Amino acid sequence: MTPKSLRYAYFPGCVAQGACRELYQSTQALTQALEIELVELKKASCCGSGTFKEDSQLLEDTVNARNLALAEELNLPLLTHCSTCQGVLGHVDERLKDAQAKNPAYVEQVNGLLKKEGCSPYRGSGEVKHILWALVGDYGLEALQAKVTRKLAGLKCAAFYGCYLLRAQDRIPYDDPYNPQSMENVFRAVGATPIYFPGRTQCCGWPLASYATEQSFTMAGGHIQAAIAAGADCLVTPCPLCHLNLDSRQPEVEKVIGSKLGLPILHLPQLVALALGVSPQKLGLDRHIISTSSVLDKLR
Repeated sequence: MTPKSLRYAYFPGCVAQGACRELYQSTQALTQALEIELVELKKASCCGSGTFKEDSQLLEDTVNARNLALAEELNLPLLTHCSTCQGVLGHVDERLKDAQAKNPAYVEQVNGLLKKEGCSPYRGSGEVKHILWALVGDYGLEALQAKVTRKLAGLKCAAFYGCYLLRAQDRIPYDDPYNPQSMENVFRAVGATPIYFPGRTQCCGWPLASYATEQSFTMAGGHIQAAIAAGADCLVTPCPLCHLNLDSRQPEVEKVIGSKLGLPILHLPQLVALALGVSPQKLGLDRHIISTSSVLDKLR
C-alpha cells in the first residue's frame, strides 16, 4: 500500500511517447515501485504546447477542456510528467474555473463545442498535477526517503526547472516560482546533493529552436556550462522538451558555443527510480544522446 493509496488519471503527452520514450518507461517504473496507480488517458490529445492559442484561445481551451473532462469522468486528478503539459493544462483549468464564476457563457461555449463532438462537458471539478507535485505534496518526502534502496550519495544533481512548471499558472501551492526548492528537496530525500546554478529557473531555449536556432542553442549551452562550473554531475529536468534541447541537441549546442560539454541530462523520474533500485536499463538510461555512464559510475 502507498501512504495514501494514490491513483491518478495519467496524461503522458506526446514527447514521452516518441522522442523521449525513456520518460514514459521511467514514469511507469517509478510509479510501480511506489505503488501509485496510473489510469492512462488513451483518448487524450496533444495539449498544443502553447501553440494553439497563437491561432485561437478558444481552440486551446476547448482541446484541453476535453482532456480535463476525461480525467473528471474518472473522478481522478490528472497527472503529467511534462512541465509544458502541466503549464498548458493547468493554465486552461485555472482560466475555465475563473470563467465559471466571471464569464459562464464562455464555458458554455466551450462545452457546446465538446457536445457537438460527443465529448463529456468540462465541470471544473478536477486538478492538474505534475509528477513532482505528486511526489512532494501527495506521496511525501519522508515516505519517499523510506523507499530508497540505493542512496545516491556523492551524486551532485542540478535541477533545471524551466519555464512552464513554475510560471504558467497563477496558483502553485507546492513551490515558490521565483525560488523553487521542491526538486532539490527530492534530491536530498533520495540521498543526492543539490547543486544550485544561475539559470535553473530560466528557459532552456526550446521555443526558439525552430526559428532562432543559434540563439536557442546559445541559451542551452550557457545553462549547461553554468551547471558544470557549479560542480554538477548531471542536470535533472521535469520537462521532456527541456531534455530534448539540453540532451538530444547537446552535440549541436557544443558546435554553436565552441565548447565541449558532455553533461548528462536526466528526467526526474529516472533519478528517483534509480534511488529506488530500478535498473538503468528499465529506465532507458541507454537512450540518451549524452552518455549517462558517468552518473552510473558514481553509484557503484
